[in-house]
Amino acid sequence: MVELKNINFEYNSGDGLERGSAGGVDEKISNGSLRGVNLSVSEGEFLLLTGGSGCGKTTILRLINGLIPNFFEGNLEGSVTVDGFDVSHAELYDTAKSVSTVFQNPRSQFFNVDTTSELAFACENQGMAESEILRRIDKTVSELHLQPLMNRSLFDLSGGQKQKIACASVAVTGNKIILLDEPSANLDLRTIDELAGLLKKWKAEGKTIIVAEHRISYLWDLADRTVVLKDGQIVRELSRTQMDTISEEELHELGLRSARHPELVSGSHSQEMLKQVQHDSGDTTCFLALQNFRYKYRNGYLALNIPQMQIPVGKITAITGNNGDGKTTLLNCLCGLGKRSKGTLLYNGKSYKPHQRQKLIYLVMQDVNHQLFTESVLDEVLISQAEENEEVARRILATLDLEAFADRHPQSLSGGQKQRVAVASAIASGRDIMLFDEPTSGLDYTHMLQIGEILRSLKDQGKTVIVVTHDRELIKECCDCEIGLRDFNQINPTEGEINA
Repeated sequence: MVELKNINFEYNSGDGLERGSAGGVDEKISNGSLRGVNLSVSEGEFLLLTGGSGCGKTTILRLINGLIPNFFEGNLEGSVTVDGFDVSHAELYDTAKSVSTVFQNPRSQFFNVDTTSELAFACENQGMAESEILRRIDKTVSELHLQPLMNRSLFDLSGGQKQKIACASVAVTGNKIILLDEPSANLDLRTIDELAGLLKKWKAEGKTIIVAEHRISYLWDLADRTVVLKDGQIVRELSRTQMDTISEEELHELGLRSARHPELVSGSHSQEMLKQVQHDSGDTTCFLALQNFRYKYRNGYLALNIPQMQIPVGKITAITGNNGDGKTTLLNCLCGLGKRSKGTLLYNGKSYKPHQRQKLIYLVMQDVNHQLFTESVLDEVLISQAEENEEVARRILATLDLEAFADRHPQSLSGGQKQRVAVASAIASGRDIMLFDEPTSGLDYTHMLQIGEILRSLKDQGKTVIVVTHDRELIKECCDCEIGLRDFNQINPTEGEINA
């Protein structure tokens, strides 16, 4: 069904980076290359591709779906055969009749502004009759329980909701080969379970499925085989039997995340710890306090309604919840970006208005492309400092394995590297309160541990760290307590619905 034979590949850019699906960059591999890759995937097989950030997973997917060399140019040796034809010499529209792809950032693959049109788009491109397109959309929406998301603006959806639409746009085509690149990166546990259910359904239908993923726990029981890559080479292949017997320690030695279900590794860092912190201290200055905190979108939908919430000062607090619960909206309002937010924020006994919070709080966004502005990585750190100090800036970069990229343009970096540049800027700002929106999204085991270490370091400096995350491994690694937003966010259904 799929065969990569004697593949050597190097991007024409020569910078050792894979250009991302949205014009950015997704991975870094040695010299931007794959070296001596041989890989066969049988019809109906479920293959898991994993490995550290930049190991070459995305490059392999691009070879299979024809984006290399039709869109991403480079020096390609060897052959790529999919469903009996040479992909490297086929037109993309021909390959698209057999192969569908869900990208890590679903926003990069949308061509419409509303959800229903997006589902119809691929079928329209294949010239299907209108009646057939409508039948397929109805079937897909029913099977994936997407009725609440239909006829909605794509711009109003959360990251997880966009991912659902991306998966649905693949399902509606009926293609027999499905590729997914880090599909769980922006998903909550409930939605990851739904994704696993969809993958199980596709597998039962005989689809050939190839998933490039860091978070492997939800795939571990589904995959027929696992291929581990490092520096553009296949370093380990695990059969189903070997997957059943490999230990967690062996996986971590390979730089891989846990194969156990994330709910089983949550540890003791929970709301019980928050209650204990609240009980042990009668000093209200030990908390960042929200009172009557509300936010409505322009269309009138109520996203936040928090009568009261206390977040411990000087601790690392995880804000958790399902996609669409309002977590990102909460962070935006905390740091003063939510211009229509109402309510009171108290810190050290003082009330801060939205414009005052911008000097107190620093936010590292989920999509860090929105906050990278300068011509070099070093400059990104320097502009965040109250007074520029290059020596300190370079020290910060070194702690994040970014010193070698100091003179590089931020938009030339991989997704994980961009994330770390934004973290470096946060550290350099010296703000009292640090907000992080999914800081380990798309990161491998090693860099997840590194982010955990950085957050602990910020806490040791007396910072208050608030992390919106679905990553149970990160919570176990470094968080002192966990706040489930739904327990505090009292939305009245008659006033609107949550879209954040």
